Amino acid sequence: MEAVGAEEEEEAAADEWLLQSLRLYEDLHTFELQAPTRVIEWARGNRVCVAGYGQSGGNEILQLLPPPTLQMKETQGLCPERDFKVECGGFSNRPVYSLKHVPDTSLLVTSGPPDSSLQVWQVSAEDSDVIKSVSAIPTENGTGEPWAKIATISARAPWVLHGSRLSSVQITEVESRKNVYVAASRNSEELSGLAFLDCNVLLLCCTQGQLCLADVRQPQSPLEAVSVPSAPCGERWCMGVGRGHQGSDSSSQPVALLSSGGHLTLTDLRKTSESLASAKCRAPSPSSGAEFLCVSWAPALEGCLAVSETWWRSRQAEGAEPSLTPSHVTVMQLEPDLTGDWKCPKYQVLAAAVGRDYAQTRDLPLNVTLENSPQTHPSSRALHGKQQLRQLDEE
Repeated sequence: MEAVGAEEEEEAAADEWLLQSLRLYEDLHTFELQAPTRVIEWARGNRVCVAGYGQSGGNEILQLLPPPTLQMKETQGLCPERDFKVECGGFSNRPVYSLKHVPDTSLLVTSGPPDSSLQVWQVSAEDSDVIKSVSAIPTENGTGEPWAKIATISARAPWVLHGSRLSSVQITEVESRKNVYVAASRNSEELSGLAFLDCNVLLLCCTQGQLCLADVRQPQSPLEAVSVPSAPCGERWCMGVGRGHQGSDSSSQPVALLSSGGHLTLTDLRKTSESLASAKCRAPSPSSGAEFLCVSWAPALEGCLAVSETWWRSRQAEGAEPSLTPSHVTVMQLEPDLTGDWKCPKYQVLAAAVGRDYAQTRDLPLNVTLENSPQTHPSSRALHGKQQLRQLDEE
């Protein structure tokens, strides 16, 4: 009886936590997914794409239409359409660990285990509701390699930058599948992320905390890795690239680096030997490890970045040292499955919280991860991650 009473108290406390969390938001829009996801990305016309990552196959790839009320500059009160709607979808036989929309096209590129190959998808025209597989981009010696990290751009042509290790980084033209760049490196360090700084300059991040810059115009130049300042040994690292000031050089873009131990560092690519600022966050739980480690910048909210579910604001007054101060927190709840595994929730909620500034933030990229939330009740977990679920409530 005592055990039953304790469970009821814990459940009541979890419900109270959720209600208190929901009060942080002006508006809340939900969509119940049939399976967990680790990717949420913007597609054409403010649409959102999600995909499953189950190992047994049959993973849905869905393109969702945000509710009209979410795109209004001002809250319009009651609205008959307040939920996300499925516009089209398809199925992947592989787990989808990364998904990117190719700008100015109707193409999606995905990657995931068991190897480093890529899959290309076509989002059908408006008169069809199908997302269909159109091709695959194999990689040399990709069998048994970690899944590929990817980034896309359409400056010259639809390109995808991809690789699982420094030695396998390349750029492929999506439609022709021709390689247009192969990095010159024998370093087999595993990658945690990569990005286009512009159509010529690439930034690569290794799991051990090294950064590499590469120039597409100089394919024979060897890649040189530079370690994160004061990077603790034995921790895994990931990066998030911010936007530089308009008209500035690509190397002026700030880079945030996050470690599995909770170390957060801001770096200037023009002087990577020094950190601009640093902070210590709550580290992920040992059970989740660094699998869902992520950090990202909000491009329309100047100086804001997301570390797991906690927003941080980078403040730099003129003549003062930059600093990092905590902002606000995501508050979505997931229920465990029958095994008690929080990574395999019984259901998953995709949500968006909107403040008055939404009209200026529609281009925030979305990416969800699942891991233990430092701010949640012990019996609750959060849906969060490269966290741009438009948590734009006023501070």
